[in-house]
Amino acid sequence: MRRLKEVKMRIITISREFASGGRELGKRLAEALGFAYYDSEIINEIVKHTDYDAGFIDKVSDGAVSFNFHYGRTFGFSINQPAIDVLAAQHKVITALSEKRDCVIVGRMGDIILAKKNPLKIFVYSDPENKIKRCRERGELHSEATDRQILRKCRQIDSGRKKTHDTFAPIRWGDRRGYNLMVNTAGIKIADLIPGLKAYAEGWFDKK
Repeated sequence: MRRLKEVKMRIITISREFASGGRELGKRLAEALGFAYYDSEIINEIVKHTDYDAGFIDKVSDGAVSFNFHYGRTFGFSINQPAIDVLAAQHKVITALSEKRDCVIVGRMGDIILAKKNPLKIFVYSDPENKIKRCRERGELHSEATDRQILRKCRQIDSGRKKTHDTFAPIRWGDRRGYNLMVNTAGIKIADLIPGLKAYAEGWFDKK
């Protein structure tokens, strides 16, 4: 019996600094390419596989749940059981979603989980001024927060994402060696970046 040829999905993973516009970029790029877009959908699926709510799952993904290092005969780390449950479910959900159709996956360690599938890995970043502007426009933080408070929150969230990523990846979060493309969104509308990113992605996949 002739074996059917396995269809290889085209996958793009978006890693991003907080308030850099990575989520918007991922969604617009998915629409331009005709790919599925997975972001909050991942959390919703994890909720179905665990007993934890969306808020806790989001905190685990962003590194707000601490990693406990221990010393003894060996040096290592331990994660509390709820976080282990979430990370295991996250791995299962993202892997399953990536096998359904071409897709863009935002955050959730997609670049690590799907490394063997050779995704196009994009890292999105910006400068402090534009992060403050985006936070205020999007209402992502309290309207009365000062610029300093906004940047402190941005650094706090990025620190958590970096901690989670670096625990499981050989290359540090944000290090250009770990990505195929670094995108600086400072001073430019996300929509204006999409035509070029679409062309880049199509050319990148054509060579695979």
